[in-house]
Amino acid sequence: MRVRTAALAALVLLIALLAGCTRQAAEAPQQAKTYKLAAIFPGVVSDADYNTLGYIATTSVKSDLGVETAYSENVAVPDVERVMREYLDNGFNIIWTHGGQFINQTRDLAKQFTEAAFIGETDGELPDAPPNLWVIDRNFQVGFYPLGAVAAKATRSGRIGYIGGLSLPFSYMEVHAMQQAIRDLGADVNLRAVWVGDFNDPTKARAIADVMIAEGVDVLVGSLNLGMLGIFEAAKRSPRPVLVTGKYTDKSGFAPQHTITSVLYDFAGPMKEIVGKIRSGETGGYYPLGFHTGVALQMPLKNVPAELGGEIEQIVASVRDGKVTVVKDATPVR
Repeated sequence: MRVRTAALAALVLLIALLAGCTRQAAEAPQQAKTYKLAAIFPGVVSDADYNTLGYIATTSVKSDLGVETAYSENVAVPDVERVMREYLDNGFNIIWTHGGQFINQTRDLAKQFTEAAFIGETDGELPDAPPNLWVIDRNFQVGFYPLGAVAAKATRSGRIGYIGGLSLPFSYMEVHAMQQAIRDLGADVNLRAVWVGDFNDPTKARAIADVMIAEGVDVLVGSLNLGMLGIFEAAKRSPRPVLVTGKYTDKSGFAPQHTITSVLYDFAGPMKEIVGKIRSGETGGYYPLGFHTGVALQMPLKNVPAELGGEIEQIVASVRDGKVTVVKDATPVR
């Protein structure tokens, strides 16, 4: 009898101990997941342009959020899947491809690696985006609406020119946004759009700009990367005054006497917000850039009457506040 009583007591004690251990395990806080971000850039991070912006965003995620980061630069489209897979194999669980040319590969790999989070860029919503993909909509047309207004108001000849790299949908959107701004102003301005065939060839851009200037264009709106150097060179060597607007970063140092402004882009703020959401459990979503986040017009305007700055600021505010809707029109420009 004593043996039974002792065994029963031991059993009760064991059950109590196990229950306590189970309760402590349940109450113990779970270890936070560690995130590692890998960024992939189509060009070199020293270009003082689109890729530099990506590099700044990557370093900001590291310094401000404490996330381990790595990056690969000058990655071609045929190589991007291999590079992404290498990062995944090395334990990186957030993959960011900085460039619209990578969106298809990013989406497809996100569908295969559902435990990782992916961030891709495009110029519109992605209907078949998997739940672990954040889509950054760059909305380039938003920034080119006020550039169209700037060019229309700054021209003296009534002729303005748009010089793009490749005739891609986002580039068509930029031209249509400029046309919309000209219509909204009721300005009697002729806009000519030409595509160089390369975003990074200053020689080709210079040749196109020279032809436009010879035809009477006196404001050139550039949508190029390194090719902008050719536009500025054409403006500096023009026999008559020519003004230029840029894109992505401050370009005024290239031709201070010929630069009006640039539409500036910031990926650091959006990237930190998206990575923060991923760490909170929101593994995918849609993130549109605009004047509320990621886009700004460089102020004050240069080489134009001071009063024009106030007018353009009002236009930017109207777009930001939703009073003006910039149409996203990717219809090819003829």
